[in-house]
Amino acid sequence: MVQATPLLLVLFLALGAHSLQATQQCSLTGRWVNDLGSKMNLSPVDKNGGFTGTYRTAVTATSNKIKESPLQGSMQRNPNQKGQPTFGFTVNWSFSDSITVFTGQCFVDDNGEEVLKTMWLLRSHEDSIKNDWKATRVGFNVFTRPKPLE
Repeated sequence: MVQATPLLLVLFLALGAHSLQATQQCSLTGRWVNDLGSKMNLSPVDKNGGFTGTYRTAVTATSNKIKESPLQGSMQRNPNQKGQPTFGFTVNWSFSDSITVFTGQCFVDDNGEEVLKTMWLLRSHEDSIKNDWKATRVGFNVFTRPKPLE
């Protein structure tokens, strides 16, 4: 029994550290920047899981001047998600005839940093059903909190 004590102590500490990491909360609220340099600001999530915000893309397929665009979303309020919620939001582009829907999850990574892992569908306007085949694009983005200016 004496020899098992160090093993039990190590096991207890490992399990305790794991449970501390698993309880870290990931919050959607605030400023985010993605891997392409697009910027997003999200309002606090309301009691029903709804939120709003703004999105300024760093990339576009149009020649129009990029403008900040409104977004509206919803976060899953299921208590089983243990602080790393799933969510979705729609960006209604202010400078083009297209709309994008994002879906993803808010994670806390191994360094304690919040990360949004997302997948998106962008639907562009087409004048003819014959061109429908080229109207939808799909992609992935990773959002992190912007680093403070030094």
